[in-house]
Amino acid sequence: MTQTEPGILYLVATPIGNLRDFTFRAVEVLQRVDLIACEDTRHSRPLLDHYGISKPTAAFHEHNEDAASSRLIERLRQGESIALISDAGTPLINDPGFPLVRSARAAGIQVVPVPGPCALIAAVSASGLPADRFAFEGFLPRKSSARKASLEALRDDSRTLIFYESSHRVVECVADIAAVFPSKRRLVIARELTKLFETIVDTRVGEALLLLEGNPDMRKGEFVLVLEGAADGGQAEGLTVEEMRVLRILLEECSVKTAVSLAVKITGARRETVYRTALRLTERRRETD
Repeated sequence: MTQTEPGILYLVATPIGNLRDFTFRAVEVLQRVDLIACEDTRHSRPLLDHYGISKPTAAFHEHNEDAASSRLIERLRQGESIALISDAGTPLINDPGFPLVRSARAAGIQVVPVPGPCALIAAVSASGLPADRFAFEGFLPRKSSARKASLEALRDDSRTLIFYESSHRVVECVADIAAVFPSKRRLVIARELTKLFETIVDTRVGEALLLLEGNPDMRKGEFVLVLEGAADGGQAEGLTVEEMRVLRILLEECSVKTAVSLAVKITGARRETVYRTALRLTERRRETD
């Protein structure tokens, strides 16, 4: 019996707004695969219809991706080729698909990226902030306390920081950024990228909230927030970025004494430096609570 050659899993980037940003290669791939796995088949249908793509589709989203991955892997094993697309942008970048790709690679199935639009790359490239080193943090936690804790852990990171945010929480998110980061830190607010009302505003952390509250249009759409990194990467405290990160996490769960002791054991940093930094961070948190 001849063994069936496995199919190929294609990861196809789709437009984040402007339909003309779809690549020739992406269209060709979608026209020849056996199945298109969509984050939302209803959302993807207008795009597929626009380019005359009539291949079968299947739902693949955060609520079914574990079960759906098994079914798709089996079809790939049987020789079918499948394309994965998200509602917008590059699959897996803050979108479903990780279990599928991991399982495909573990099964020896070829995974082929078909690159294209990505909101975070579009935003950082146009922000005017350093793009040689950046950290993509996706969506921050919904609750303010958890959001501030996440931001505190990033306060001394020297990399450009990138966040996604929705219109429903952008004001609260920017308010928490202002509560944690220095007011003079640059913040670029990018909304509705590639769409009709695309807006990219270069402002400062201390001015951003007034900007949003004073202009209703700036509270509409999908947002990418690009935040300038720390100038010294945390070295002013005598701790490295990683040592600061560990200490901040421990302070969220432990007393100062315990957090300092554990941080010293984990990182090997000097106890005096860790203790002094822990006191400063604790005092700052009291001031912002």
